[in-house]
Amino acid sequence: MSQYVLGVEGDGTKTNAVILDEHAHLCGFGRGGPSNLEDLSLDVIQANISNAIHQACQMAGLASACFDSAFFGMAGVVSPRDRHAIQKIAEAMHLAPAEQIGIDHDCRIALAGGLRGRPGIVLIAGTGSSCFGMNAERESWRAGGWAHLLADEGSGYWLGLHAMKIAVASFDGRAKPSVLMELVKRHLGLTEMNEIMHRLYVVGLSRAEMAALAPLVLDAAAAGDEASINLVQRGTQELADCILAVAQHLSLASGNSEIVLVGGLFQSSEIFLQPMHQANLQRLPGCRIQQPEFPPVLGACILGLQALSLSMDDEQAHSLHKQVENLGIR
Repeated sequence: MSQYVLGVEGDGTKTNAVILDEHAHLCGFGRGGPSNLEDLSLDVIQANISNAIHQACQMAGLASACFDSAFFGMAGVVSPRDRHAIQKIAEAMHLAPAEQIGIDHDCRIALAGGLRGRPGIVLIAGTGSSCFGMNAERESWRAGGWAHLLADEGSGYWLGLHAMKIAVASFDGRAKPSVLMELVKRHLGLTEMNEIMHRLYVVGLSRAEMAALAPLVLDAAAAGDEASINLVQRGTQELADCILAVAQHLSLASGNSEIVLVGGLFQSSEIFLQPMHQANLQRLPGCRIQQPEFPPVLGACILGLQALSLSMDDEQAHSLHKQVENLGIR
Protein backbone atom coordinates (compact mmCIF):
# COMPACT_ATOMS: atom_id res chain seq x y z
CA MET A 1 0.00 0.00 0.00
CA SER A 2 1.38 3.39 -1.00
CA GLN A 3 2.40 5.98 1.54
CA TYR A 4 1.67 9.66 0.99
CA VAL A 5 3.12 12.80 2.54
CA LEU A 6 1.63 16.27 2.43
CA GLY A 7 3.67 19.45 2.34
CA VAL A 8 2.02 22.82 2.93
CA GLU A 9 3.60 26.25 2.51
CA GLY A 10 1.64 29.28 3.67
CA ASP A 11 2.57 32.93 3.38
CA GLY A 12 1.10 36.38 2.87
CA THR A 13 0.16 35.84 -0.77
CA LYS A 14 -0.61 32.14 -1.25
CA THR A 15 -0.88 28.64 0.17
CA ASN A 16 0.80 25.79 -1.72
CA ALA A 17 0.08 22.11 -1.09
CA VAL A 18 2.02 19.21 -2.61
CA ILE A 19 1.50 15.46 -2.22
CA LEU A 20 4.41 13.03 -2.69
CA ASP A 21 4.37 9.26 -2.48
CA GLU A 22 7.06 7.22 -0.70
CA HIS A 23 9.18 7.23 -3.88
CA ALA A 24 9.25 11.06 -3.94
CA HIS A 25 6.94 11.10 -6.96
CA LEU A 26 4.79 14.24 -7.14
CA CYS A 27 1.18 13.11 -7.13
CA GLY A 28 -0.72 16.34 -6.56
CA PHE A 29 -0.35 20.11 -6.36
CA GLY A 30 -2.81 22.79 -5.29
CA ARG A 31 -2.81 26.48 -4.54
CA GLY A 32 -5.04 28.58 -2.30
CA GLY A 33 -5.18 32.09 -0.91
CA PRO A 34 -2.84 33.54 1.75
CA SER A 35 -2.40 31.97 5.18
CA ASN A 36 -0.06 34.20 7.19
CA LEU A 37 -0.99 34.15 10.89
CA GLU A 38 0.01 37.80 11.23
CA ASP A 39 -2.60 38.94 8.74
CA LEU A 40 -5.63 36.63 8.77
CA SER A 41 -8.15 34.93 11.03
CA LEU A 42 -7.83 31.20 11.70
CA ASP A 43 -11.08 30.54 9.81
CA VAL A 44 -9.74 32.19 6.66
CA ILE A 45 -6.40 30.40 7.01
CA GLN A 46 -8.12 27.02 7.39
CA ALA A 47 -10.32 27.69 4.35
CA ASN A 48 -7.33 28.60 2.18
CA ILE A 49 -5.31 25.60 3.38
CA SER A 50 -8.29 23.34 2.74
CA ASN A 51 -8.74 24.68 -0.78
CA ALA A 52 -5.07 24.08 -1.68
CA ILE A 53 -5.15 20.54 -0.27
CA HIS A 54 -8.43 19.76 -2.03
CA GLN A 55 -6.91 20.75 -5.38
CA ALA A 56 -3.84 18.60 -4.68
CA CYS A 57 -6.01 15.61 -3.77
CA GLN A 58 -8.05 16.00 -6.94
CA MET A 59 -4.88 15.98 -9.04
CA ALA A 60 -3.58 12.95 -7.12
CA GLY A 61 -6.86 11.10 -7.50
CA LEU A 62 -7.20 10.68 -3.73
CA ALA A 63 -10.73 10.43 -2.39
CA SER A 64 -9.80 11.75 1.06
CA ALA A 65 -7.17 14.08 2.49
CA CYS A 66 -5.60 11.60 4.90
CA PHE A 67 -1.83 11.21 4.78
CA ASP A 68 0.85 9.19 6.51
CA SER A 69 2.74 12.38 7.33
CA ALA A 70 2.17 16.11 6.90
CA PHE A 71 4.42 19.12 7.40
CA PHE A 72 3.33 22.75 7.50
CA GLY A 73 5.79 25.59 6.93
CA MET A 74 3.89 28.79 7.65
CA ALA A 75 4.83 32.44 7.62
CA GLY A 76 4.14 34.03 11.00
CA VAL A 77 4.62 30.80 12.97
CA VAL A 78 7.39 31.62 15.44
CA SER A 79 6.05 30.73 18.90
CA PRO A 80 4.49 27.68 20.61
CA ARG A 81 1.16 29.52 20.53
CA ASP A 82 1.42 29.94 16.76
CA ARG A 83 2.28 26.26 16.27
CA HIS A 84 -0.65 25.23 18.45
CA ALA A 85 -3.03 27.29 16.27
CA ILE A 86 -1.90 25.54 13.07
CA GLN A 87 -1.89 22.17 14.89
CA LYS A 88 -5.57 22.65 15.76
CA ILE A 89 -6.36 23.40 12.12
CA ALA A 90 -4.50 20.30 10.90
CA GLU A 91 -6.12 18.06 13.50
CA ALA A 92 -9.58 19.45 12.74
CA MET A 93 -9.04 18.52 9.11
CA HIS A 94 -7.87 14.97 10.08
CA LEU A 95 -4.94 15.22 7.69
CA ALA A 96 -2.56 12.78 9.41
CA PRO A 97 -1.96 11.10 12.77
CA ALA A 98 -1.29 13.81 15.36
CA GLU A 99 2.25 12.57 15.99
CA GLN A 100 3.00 12.78 12.24
CA ILE A 101 1.99 16.42 11.83
CA GLY A 102 4.99 18.75 11.78
CA ILE A 103 4.69 22.53 12.03
CA ASP A 104 7.33 25.24 11.80
CA HIS A 105 8.00 28.61 10.21
CA ASP A 106 8.48 29.07 6.49
CA CYS A 107 12.27 29.42 6.86
CA ARG A 108 12.50 25.80 7.98
CA ILE A 109 10.93 24.45 4.81
CA ALA A 110 12.87 26.92 2.65
CA LEU A 111 16.10 25.47 4.06
CA ALA A 112 14.91 21.87 3.69
CA GLY A 113 13.91 22.45 0.07
CA GLY A 114 16.85 24.66 -0.80
CA LEU A 115 19.47 22.17 0.37
CA ARG A 116 17.38 18.98 0.03
CA GLY A 117 17.47 18.39 3.77
CA ARG A 118 21.18 19.07 4.30
CA PRO A 119 22.41 21.32 7.15
CA GLY A 120 23.20 24.92 6.27
CA ILE A 121 21.71 28.40 6.20
CA VAL A 122 18.83 29.92 4.27
CA LEU A 123 18.35 33.62 3.69
CA ILE A 124 14.90 34.72 2.59
CA ALA A 125 14.32 38.11 1.01
CA GLY A 126 10.91 38.70 -0.48
CA THR A 127 8.08 40.78 0.94
CA GLY A 128 9.74 40.10 4.31
CA SER A 129 13.21 38.89 5.22
CA SER A 130 14.61 36.31 7.60
CA CYS A 131 17.59 34.02 8.07
CA PHE A 132 17.54 30.51 9.49
CA GLY A 133 20.11 27.78 9.91
CA MET A 134 20.48 24.22 11.12
CA ASN A 135 23.72 22.36 11.77
CA ALA A 136 24.54 18.64 11.61
CA GLU A 137 23.54 18.26 15.28
CA ARG A 138 20.03 19.53 14.37
CA GLU A 139 20.55 22.71 16.38
CA SER A 140 18.79 25.68 14.79
CA TRP A 141 18.82 29.46 15.03
CA ARG A 142 17.00 32.35 13.38
CA ALA A 143 18.09 35.97 12.94
CA GLY A 144 15.92 38.75 11.61
CA GLY A 145 12.37 37.93 10.61
CA TRP A 146 10.86 40.01 13.42
CA ALA A 147 8.37 41.54 10.94
CA HIS A 148 8.33 45.03 9.52
CA LEU A 149 8.12 47.02 12.77
CA LEU A 150 11.11 45.38 14.49
CA ALA A 151 13.58 43.78 12.10
CA ASP A 152 12.85 43.23 8.43
CA GLU A 153 15.91 44.86 6.89
CA GLY A 154 16.69 44.15 3.27
CA SER A 155 13.16 42.95 2.51
CA GLY A 156 10.85 44.19 -0.22
CA TYR A 157 8.81 46.02 2.41
CA TRP A 158 11.96 47.66 3.82
CA LEU A 159 13.11 48.75 0.36
CA GLY A 160 9.64 50.09 -0.43
CA LEU A 161 9.40 52.06 2.81
CA HIS A 162 12.82 53.59 2.29
CA ALA A 163 11.97 54.40 -1.31
CA MET A 164 9.13 56.56 0.01
CA LYS A 165 11.48 58.17 2.56
CA ILE A 166 14.01 58.97 -0.14
CA ALA A 167 11.24 60.37 -2.33
CA VAL A 168 9.99 62.84 0.28
CA ALA A 169 13.53 63.79 1.36
CA SER A 170 14.38 64.47 -2.28
CA PHE A 171 11.20 66.53 -2.67
CA ASP A 172 12.03 68.55 0.47
CA GLY A 173 15.58 69.24 -0.62
CA ARG A 174 16.96 67.44 2.45
CA ALA A 175 18.66 64.93 0.16
CA LYS A 176 20.14 64.90 -3.30
CA PRO A 177 17.62 64.61 -6.16
CA SER A 178 16.61 61.01 -6.83
CA VAL A 179 14.56 59.51 -9.63
CA LEU A 180 12.64 57.71 -6.89
CA MET A 181 10.66 60.88 -6.27
CA GLU A 182 8.88 60.64 -9.62
CA LEU A 183 8.83 56.85 -9.69
CA VAL A 184 7.13 56.58 -6.30
CA LYS A 185 4.67 59.35 -7.13
CA ARG A 186 3.70 57.69 -10.42
CA HIS A 187 3.46 54.20 -8.89
CA LEU A 188 1.11 55.42 -6.14
CA GLY A 189 -1.00 57.45 -8.56
CA LEU A 190 -0.22 60.79 -6.92
CA THR A 191 -0.64 64.05 -8.80
CA GLU A 192 1.76 65.78 -6.41
CA MET A 193 3.95 64.66 -3.51
CA ASN A 194 1.83 66.12 -0.69
CA GLU A 195 -0.83 63.51 -1.46
CA ILE A 196 1.48 60.79 -0.19
CA MET A 197 0.39 61.28 3.42
CA HIS A 198 -3.27 60.67 2.58
CA ARG A 199 -2.28 57.59 0.54
CA LEU A 200 -0.18 56.20 3.38
CA TYR A 201 -2.05 57.19 6.53
CA VAL A 202 -5.68 57.40 5.39
CA VAL A 203 -6.07 54.99 2.47
CA GLY A 204 -3.23 52.83 3.78
CA LEU A 205 -0.59 50.61 2.21
CA SER A 206 -0.53 46.90 2.96
CA ARG A 207 2.81 45.13 3.39
CA ALA A 208 2.45 43.65 -0.08
CA GLU A 209 1.69 47.07 -1.59
CA MET A 210 4.70 48.57 0.17
CA ALA A 211 6.92 45.74 -1.09
CA ALA A 212 5.65 46.41 -4.62
CA LEU A 213 7.75 49.59 -4.53
CA ALA A 214 10.96 47.56 -4.20
CA PRO A 215 11.36 46.93 -7.96
CA LEU A 216 11.46 50.73 -8.41
CA VAL A 217 14.55 50.82 -6.19
CA LEU A 218 16.24 48.00 -8.11
CA ASP A 219 15.46 49.60 -11.48
CA ALA A 220 16.69 52.98 -10.29
CA ALA A 221 19.87 51.43 -8.88
CA ALA A 222 20.51 49.64 -12.18
CA ALA A 223 20.11 53.01 -13.93
CA GLY A 224 22.73 54.57 -11.66
CA ASP A 225 20.61 56.44 -9.10
CA GLU A 226 22.95 57.08 -6.18
CA ALA A 227 20.35 56.95 -3.41
CA SER A 228 18.97 53.64 -4.73
CA ILE A 229 22.44 52.10 -5.05
CA ASN A 230 23.22 53.09 -1.46
CA LEU A 231 19.91 51.65 -0.27
CA VAL A 232 20.58 48.30 -1.96
CA GLN A 233 24.07 48.22 -0.46
CA ARG A 234 22.70 48.95 3.01
CA GLY A 235 20.01 46.29 2.71
CA THR A 236 22.37 43.55 1.56
CA GLN A 237 24.85 44.41 4.32
CA GLU A 238 22.06 44.07 6.90
CA LEU A 239 21.04 40.70 5.45
CA ALA A 240 24.64 39.49 5.50
CA ASP A 241 24.81 40.42 9.20
CA CYS A 242 21.87 38.04 9.79
CA ILE A 243 23.71 35.23 8.01
CA LEU A 244 26.82 35.85 10.10
CA ALA A 245 24.82 35.83 13.34
CA VAL A 246 23.25 32.46 12.46
CA ALA A 247 26.56 30.99 11.30
CA GLN A 248 28.34 32.03 14.50
CA HIS A 249 25.56 30.73 16.75
CA LEU A 250 25.59 27.32 15.05
CA SER A 251 29.39 27.07 14.62
CA LEU A 252 29.01 27.26 10.85
CA ALA A 253 31.21 30.33 10.38
CA SER A 254 34.30 28.31 9.50
CA GLY A 255 34.64 25.82 6.68
CA ASN A 256 32.51 25.64 3.55
CA SER A 257 28.99 25.90 4.93
CA GLU A 258 26.20 26.02 2.35
CA ILE A 259 24.04 29.14 2.11
CA VAL A 260 20.94 29.16 -0.03
CA LEU A 261 19.22 32.36 -1.17
CA VAL A 262 15.43 32.23 -1.44
CA GLY A 263 12.88 34.88 -2.36
CA GLY A 264 11.81 37.25 -5.08
CA LEU A 265 14.55 39.82 -4.54
CA PHE A 266 17.22 37.25 -5.42
CA GLN A 267 15.37 36.24 -8.56
CA SER A 268 14.56 39.70 -9.82
CA SER A 269 17.83 41.46 -10.43
CA GLU A 270 21.62 41.08 -10.43
CA ILE A 271 21.70 44.58 -8.94
CA PHE A 272 20.60 42.99 -5.65
CA LEU A 273 22.22 39.57 -6.00
CA GLN A 274 25.76 40.78 -6.71
CA PRO A 275 26.20 42.98 -3.59
CA MET A 276 24.56 40.21 -1.57
CA HIS A 277 27.25 37.77 -2.68
CA GLN A 278 29.97 40.32 -1.92
CA ALA A 279 28.60 41.06 1.55
CA ASN A 280 28.40 37.34 2.36
CA LEU A 281 31.93 36.63 1.20
CA GLN A 282 33.31 39.51 3.27
CA ARG A 283 31.94 37.85 6.40
CA LEU A 284 32.14 34.15 5.49
CA PRO A 285 34.81 33.76 2.79
CA GLY A 286 34.69 29.96 2.81
CA CYS A 287 30.93 29.60 2.39
CA ARG A 288 29.23 28.18 -0.68
CA ILE A 289 26.34 30.33 -1.89
CA GLN A 290 23.80 28.68 -4.16
CA GLN A 291 20.32 28.86 -5.54
CA PRO A 292 17.70 26.51 -4.03
CA GLU A 293 17.40 22.94 -5.29
CA PHE A 294 13.65 22.84 -4.61
CA PRO A 295 11.02 25.44 -3.68
CA PRO A 296 9.91 25.68 -0.02
CA VAL A 297 6.73 23.61 -0.38
CA LEU A 298 8.88 20.67 -1.52
CA GLY A 299 10.99 21.29 1.58
CA ALA A 300 7.85 20.63 3.62
CA CYS A 301 7.44 17.34 1.72
CA ILE A 302 11.09 16.40 2.36
CA LEU A 303 10.54 16.94 6.09
CA GLY A 304 7.41 14.80 5.83
CA LEU A 305 9.41 12.02 4.19
CA GLN A 306 12.06 12.25 6.90
CA ALA A 307 9.37 11.86 9.56
CA LEU A 308 8.60 8.47 8.00
CA SER A 309 12.34 7.61 7.82
CA LEU A 310 12.18 7.90 4.04
CA SER A 311 14.83 9.61 1.92
CA MET A 312 15.20 10.89 -1.64
CA ASP A 313 18.05 9.65 -3.84
CA ASP A 314 19.61 11.57 -6.72
CA GLU A 315 17.57 9.78 -9.37
CA GLN A 316 14.31 10.55 -7.55
CA ALA A 317 15.41 14.16 -7.06
CA HIS A 318 16.15 14.52 -10.78
CA SER A 319 12.71 13.20 -11.68
CA LEU A 320 11.05 15.44 -9.11
CA HIS A 321 12.86 18.48 -10.50
CA LYS A 322 11.24 17.86 -13.89
CA GLN A 323 7.78 17.53 -12.34
CA VAL A 324 8.20 20.72 -10.33
CA GLU A 325 9.37 22.61 -13.40
CA ASN A 326 6.53 21.30 -15.58
CA LEU A 327 3.95 22.39 -13.01
CA GLY A 328 5.57 25.77 -12.45
CA ILE A 329 5.78 25.32 -8.67
CA ARG A 330 7.78 28.06 -6.94
